[in-house]
Amino acid sequence: MRIFLCWLIVLCFLLKAEAQNKFSTSNGEIKFASKAQLELISASSNKMQGVIESSTNKFAFLVNVQSFQGFNSELQRKHFNENYMESEKFATARFSGKIIEQVDYSQDNTMEVRAKGELDIHGQKQTRIIKAKITIKGNQVIIEAHFMVPLSDHSITIPKIVSQKIATEIEVDINSTLLRAEK
Repeated sequence: MRIFLCWLIVLCFLLKAEAQNKFSTSNGEIKFASKAQLELISASSNKMQGVIESSTNKFAFLVNVQSFQGFNSELQRKHFNENYMESEKFATARFSGKIIEQVDYSQDNTMEVRAKGELDIHGQKQTRIIKAKITIKGNQVIIEAHFMVPLSDHSITIPKIVSQKIATEIEVDINSTLLRAEK
């Protein structure tokens, strides 16, 4: 019985230690902007989910495409979901991989890092290296990133008739606070 109790205490300690290695969010903010010749289109979602495993520097982020709000009109949002992103078929956009630089998650600091991974949008995966700023404050990791996404990399085509209203490269901004998982 005493051996069982010792193993139970060790198991609880290990589970707590493993949880402390993870930072996560379910309400990260992601914005995009299409700055075309004749029109600016922008939208955002505060429902981006993400996790960072601090012991391995691995990460995964995803957002439901239909969660984006904003746009210039409801019709524009409908076209975004139905005609371009085909969100019924490709419901989520994802980025997962590993942070290249070593990060000390136990010390408050701010640093520039590169995240290398698979960016999966519209069912098309592209290996990308995205620069980001990470700020560590206690039990929080704050991530800020700005990057461009060429529509052609993800098989998103723009009809010629609206080509001056939709940019061929979309600006994406991420601002997310991840909290240390507690168990």
